[in-house]
Amino acid sequence: MKRVIVSIDGAGKIYHLRGLGRKMSVAALSDFTLDIFEGEILGLLGLNGAGKTTVMKLLTGLIFPTSGKVSVFGLDPREPRAKNSIGFLPELPYFPPHNTPYGALRYYGLLSGMSGSAIAAALPVVMEKVGLAPHAAKKISEFSKGMLQRLGLAQAVLHSPELLVLDEPVSGLDPLAIHDMRALISGMQAEGKTIFLSSHSISELEKICDRVIIMAGGHKTLSVERKNWETAPGALESLFVEAVRR
Repeated sequence: MKRVIVSIDGAGKIYHLRGLGRKMSVAALSDFTLDIFEGEILGLLGLNGAGKTTVMKLLTGLIFPTSGKVSVFGLDPREPRAKNSIGFLPELPYFPPHNTPYGALRYYGLLSGMSGSAIAAALPVVMEKVGLAPHAAKKISEFSKGMLQRLGLAQAVLHSPELLVLDEPVSGLDPLAIHDMRALISGMQAEGKTIFLSSHSISELEKICDRVIIMAGGHKTLSVERKNWETAPGALESLFVEAVRR
């Protein structure tokens, strides 16, 4: 049996908001339980506001649960050892536009605790891997949306993490860029990485994932394995529609 590397046990998250003299509490996540297994590509599927980004922020240590427990490699995700094991690509990665990709990646490598020599050795390898080597001298301000996503992925894998967390990695990309991103993600899995990604695109998750979690209203409503959709076209879409309309 494969090792569980992420465990979310009964997690809840309540946001307390203030505005116009009023205080309001919003439950973004309720009693959410999930295990992520070593080496799998696990997709998270849900409508806007379903709680997908909240789940990703919990397991990357950007926020903490109001209730329940989250562990990454047996550690609190806010611990440095856990953070060093995770590579995170946010939905809208930002890099200083005046910088070159090498300059930006050096900065993020230092933030990850890498030594200067380790960064120097990793940079050309990572740039080649994500297809940005020919653009190393360009300013980031010249990059297309697809190139920015590639740079975001380079940032996520620079320190050789075991777990990649990708929030909407194909959002806003054209069909060719989506194809290339899919190939990159599959290649990362072939190298032994575990990948957890969210998407609005059912067809993309069908093509790349081993398993898909469907969310609605801050709850996990269904877990679907590849064998349940790959022999029946449209099966994942039907399961999704049924799950979110319950």
